[in-house]
Amino acid sequence: MAQGLPRANFTKKATRHADISHDMKPIASLTTITLLLASLAARSASAAPVPTKSPNILLIYADDLGYGDVGFNGATAVKTPNVDRLAKEGLRFTSGYCSSSTCTPSRFSMLTGEYAFRQKGTGILPGDAAMIIPTDRATLPAIMKNAGYTTGIIGKWHLGLGAGKDQLDWGAEIKPGPREVGFGYSFIMAATGDRVPCVFIENQRVVGFDKSDPIQVSYGKNPYPGEPNGVSERDQLKMDWSLGHNMAIVNGIGRIGYMKGGKAALWKDEDMADTFTRKGVEFIEQNKDKPFFLYFATHDIHVPRVPHARFVGKTTMGPRGDAIVQFDACVGELLATLDRLKLTDNTLVVLTGDNGPVLDDGYKDDAVEKLGDHKPAGPFRGGKNTIFEGGTRLPFVVRWPDRVKPGVSDALVSQVDFCASFAALTGQKLGTSDAPDSFNVMPALLGESPIGREHLLLHSGTVAIRKGHWKFIPANEATQQAAPRSGPKAGALYDLSKDPSESINIAEQHPEVVEKLSKELEQLRESGRSRDSSSQ
Repeated sequence: MAQGLPRANFTKKATRHADISHDMKPIASLTTITLLLASLAARSASAAPVPTKSPNILLIYADDLGYGDVGFNGATAVKTPNVDRLAKEGLRFTSGYCSSSTCTPSRFSMLTGEYAFRQKGTGILPGDAAMIIPTDRATLPAIMKNAGYTTGIIGKWHLGLGAGKDQLDWGAEIKPGPREVGFGYSFIMAATGDRVPCVFIENQRVVGFDKSDPIQVSYGKNPYPGEPNGVSERDQLKMDWSLGHNMAIVNGIGRIGYMKGGKAALWKDEDMADTFTRKGVEFIEQNKDKPFFLYFATHDIHVPRVPHARFVGKTTMGPRGDAIVQFDACVGELLATLDRLKLTDNTLVVLTGDNGPVLDDGYKDDAVEKLGDHKPAGPFRGGKNTIFEGGTRLPFVVRWPDRVKPGVSDALVSQVDFCASFAALTGQKLGTSDAPDSFNVMPALLGESPIGREHLLLHSGTVAIRKGHWKFIPANEATQQAAPRSGPKAGALYDLSKDPSESINIAEQHPEVVEKLSKELEQLRESGRSRDSSSQ
């Protein structure tokens, strides 16, 4: 593997889509030809169509987008025609999950194939945190790069940068970073839109950096007296804060953390979605003639919700609703690019997100006041920062016209499965220590099987388990508030097939199920599964 890439314990094996003619001897007779054609016809009758080359892969990853925030899952107060197009042309999953109800751990799990709760320091990171993904393991981008793909990430990173030994020098090359875990190209923000530093980083260097105006970042006590902040200059903010976003002011908006310098490099929130989308289009255009893997991680609809002027007022829900429209437009631009370059048929597009929805997330943007009848989490309970279904069950669509038939699937699938699934798709075998929580659910993702994974762990402070139609949450504060009569030992048990909103705790009625799931949960918490040949 090229220097600088993660050392991954996997080997390339013969791809299932290899051109069989490469190893054939000259055909001697018409009879042989006839038999060969008959054999191929019989095979094609029982198997899904196989593309002539490896598919491009576009992973669209929304931020804070709820299950019910899109039209194909019932939203009517906001229109999402481009996302709905994906759902109509692809396979929509009703039980598609991220692994955690907050962003950093979900992203970590997806890119490593390992539940984030297994590693310390994988909670929501500040903008100056060290990178938390080890550089000596298989990762999703490294798997794709090993398969011959050109790899790129555009958008939100929020997995830390640098080694953490010294204060990060934002004027130098920032490493380790996306390159060291397998991304050949990167255009990112370090953390989130509401955290400093408020700059873009391309190929691990700050875009527009002026060495005469060095960037300084702090998440401690304000070390930059005289710099504007959201407390002393609150009356000058163009978006007021409701909680916590009152430190550095950038573009008239209070942020988390303090920042000084880098004036020429500061982003403008209203242009962020356009900037990321333009970079996404350019990446696709530049790599149209070879297989590519693009992880397109949008900022929308995370706070601060400051959509471009052309989207303001497109809904009755204020900035949050307008940001959903903006997100949908970005999706539309990427899909249009695939269409224009005639890449649509052989591009596998996955659309999902990092966690469930949140309304008031620190700014006064009328998300609560203007919600109306809209249900961000759809039929599910909770949202971001909760262990309930609304925190981790998300919009989840797979489209690949050459291979995937449109429809709806109830298969249980998780983003933590992308590592093993895409390794299998590209003919690679993961080592036993790689992606320990990742299952190959590619048959379910392609619609070739109605069955995904057998069980799933979900994380939000505590760890819960879903197995089949059962969901068990161990006793904790949230459980007690939800069902105080259940007792501290029982926890909460829900039958999602009958009670998707998790409104009726039936732990006392099914002690045998509670006992069984409790034991299985503890076993799975202790270590990842042992991968065998059947899971590849």
